[in-house]
Amino acid sequence: MQIEENIRLAVRGLADHKFRSFLTMLGIIFGVASVIAMLSIGEGAKREAIAKYQDLGVNNIIVREKKMTEEELEEVRAKFSQGLSIKDANVIKEIVPDVERLASQAEITTDVKYADKSVKSTVIGITPDFPVMMNYRLRKGDFINENQYAQRAKVCLLGAGVAATLYQREDPVGKMVKIEDQWLEVTGVLESKTLFTETVGELAARDLNTDVYVPLSTFLSRFSRENVLSSEIQQITVQVTQSNRLVEVSQLIHEILKRHHFNNEDYSIVIPYELLKQEEKERQIYNFLLGAIAAISLIVGGIGIMNIMLATVMERTREIGIRRAIGARKADIMRQFVSEAVAISITGGIIGVLLGVSLSLTVSLFTDVSTYIRLYSILIAFAFSVIVGISFGYLPAKNAANLKPVDSIRYE
Repeated sequence: MQIEENIRLAVRGLADHKFRSFLTMLGIIFGVASVIAMLSIGEGAKREAIAKYQDLGVNNIIVREKKMTEEELEEVRAKFSQGLSIKDANVIKEIVPDVERLASQAEITTDVKYADKSVKSTVIGITPDFPVMMNYRLRKGDFINENQYAQRAKVCLLGAGVAATLYQREDPVGKMVKIEDQWLEVTGVLESKTLFTETVGELAARDLNTDVYVPLSTFLSRFSRENVLSSEIQQITVQVTQSNRLVEVSQLIHEILKRHHFNNEDYSIVIPYELLKQEEKERQIYNFLLGAIAAISLIVGGIGIMNIMLATVMERTREIGIRRAIGARKADIMRQFVSEAVAISITGGIIGVLLGVSLSLTVSLFTDVSTYIRLYSILIAFAFSVIVGISFGYLPAKNAANLKPVDSIRYE
């Protein structure tokens, strides 16, 4: 019996029992769809994590003021530590090797106003290197430059969210905003940034698009601290020339600050690259578990195929006997029933791929969950469905081939 004949018989068998064949396929359809959907969700989460840490700069070390209660702050200040300062930043830049760039920043949370509109924002004093180190991109206008920093110019950069709220259809560049009692000219608007949906060390979860950036020199001379006990600056970002030196450099920074702060650890050190590697490992385990759970439904679908094929063999015992009597070999009978099982799994696999892709796109479109479909997830799911069809179709096919022609013809 030729391959073409096996395929023709398999397709005819499916067509003769459409509803039963469809019910048999359901396990394969949902299995393939769930594998693709689960892996696309896992891949989307991985890409979001990578984007988040890239925004922090994968070659950066972030020294951040530690969040403390009023009592803890008073205790630390009583032990002579004044918190993070410009002096700390200068010492790190002078002493620590492999430092390519360094940026200090100070922060307050206040209202930013334009005309009759107002938005609550984090106003951040930055040095000119900060946007480059943190991978910030401009939508329009210019970054804060060295000349503006040196002259303590009253200028600012707006996050995309602030610009959209305050100016709507107007061009913000060249306009003025009011922060506390200070009027500042807008020099540029930043591209939309990834939202921090979780806390990374001491980096508080917040919408980066609502930030406003001013020269640190202007910030320190014109804005007051939110708390008199708080540090002069809230963050020092250190960019290292080589990522394999991040841990060593961070340890050296820790030792320097420990001496400067009289053994008061009122700061924390975050290494985004190390966090990214850790998260990638966790995502790999997460993706594997998601895929394994989804694959169980494929196995269940394979069991369904086996059950139906066993029932089909019993139903067609007389037909098998007649074919054996007119010359069909055991191998021909086996190929016929394996072909039917494979036809069921391939058809179910194709439908499952279409359903899985549609489900992934729907989840991304109507929820906040990000999905990303990789070709390998489709190939893995489809290949697994075919393997399941062959594996679980083998036993019924073997039973059919082992039937004795005389007994099969007599079977009622």
